[in-house]
Amino acid sequence: MDYKQYKHVSFDLWMTLIRSNPGFKQKRAGLFRDYFEIQRSLEDVQLSVRKFDVLVNEINESIGRNVDTFELYILILNDLGVDHKKYTLADFNAFYAHTEHLFREYRPEPIIDKLPFRLEDLHAASITMNILSNTGFIRGHTLRELLDHYGLGQYFTFQIYSDEACISKPNPLIFDKVYEEISKTTIFDKKQILHVGDNPRADFNGARTYGFSAYLLENQ
Repeated sequence: MDYKQYKHVSFDLWMTLIRSNPGFKQKRAGLFRDYFEIQRSLEDVQLSVRKFDVLVNEINESIGRNVDTFELYILILNDLGVDHKKYTLADFNAFYAHTEHLFREYRPEPIIDKLPFRLEDLHAASITMNILSNTGFIRGHTLRELLDHYGLGQYFTFQIYSDEACISKPNPLIFDKVYEEISKTTIFDKKQILHVGDNPRADFNGARTYGFSAYLLENQ
């Protein structure tokens, strides 16, 4: 792919630059069950977590807003027959801190080798880059830390996450935030901006509808 025709490249994150550690989700389900004292099997908790992970992602893509991480917790608790009202905001914050610790222990793995070009080559060609990612259980500030851990954060002039923007791809408003950030330093034609991602609806169609160029990665 001739990346030199573009002035800026925007990247999705999950299944574009990173993928989940195989051990993380099961450990997270066990942590969720133990922390909230859920009297159900680990399999039940895993199924509920997966169900609402998928559902909320579909809601975010359909509505264009962002369901908060703690709202996800409440949906799962209710699904498992637990009264969420006995837990406070402080409890949810404490659980997220435990989740972050587990996330660092079972970090997602970089998959940048499947990109059609190297980040180093884009940087060397003075092509600027950003992250544009929808979030769910893991929030943007945690993902920034992850990218810095792998030495990838240095390549991105800015990072936009749906939990912080309160907007999700493919909503044109979140792509507009990308364009606004780019335009703070240089004005490019939208077609000179390439968005790269693995999701046909959120990434490829979302970017093209907004006016950006787009490249769809095939999942491996």
